[in-house]
Amino acid sequence: MAVPHDPTVLPTELPVPQDDGGARHLTGLQLPALALDATEGSHVDLSKLAGRAVVYIYPRTGVPRQPSPEGWDAIPGARGCTPQSCSFRDHFAELKRLGVAHLYGLSTQDTGFQREAAERLKLPFAVLSDVELKLARAIKLPTFSIAGMTLLKRMALVIDDGKITRVFYPVFPPDKNAEEVIAWLKAN
Repeated sequence: MAVPHDPTVLPTELPVPQDDGGARHLTGLQLPALALDATEGSHVDLSKLAGRAVVYIYPRTGVPRQPSPEGWDAIPGARGCTPQSCSFRDHFAELKRLGVAHLYGLSTQDTGFQREAAERLKLPFAVLSDVELKLARAIKLPTFSIAGMTLLKRMALVIDDGKITRVFYPVFPPDKNAEEVIAWLKAN
């Protein structure tokens, strides 16, 4: 049985994900027209967003005092969804100052679950649901499976007018992902 944990804290001995090439095809890709449900009740089509967007992608948000799936911490890159979200939350104003018009989280969890997590974590941006894996299949996002779930591997995308400009993959440690994106935005 998995041990309950605090999802806001990263263990020190997590396995580091290696670049498996699963995201190499994404840079320069024009996103397809697909509406994704958002936690604030709208539908977001990333291909139609004007200006610069950042979308951080994560496997699943943990719930305090509930165990992760068996073997979760042994999967490179799986652990750290809540710290990644909190990092983007904490850097939200700076991302906006750097020209990010749209910031979203994205996972395969359903909107109801994401809404609870977004409220609990006080996220000032929406989280998008790809629960049916429509976007994941359309652009061949890297995934992994555990406990009967197909989950997205952690990454971040910079999207300009519907086209992927920069891919951060693999992401580690997840709580530093927003800072990595900010450093790139400042240089570009």
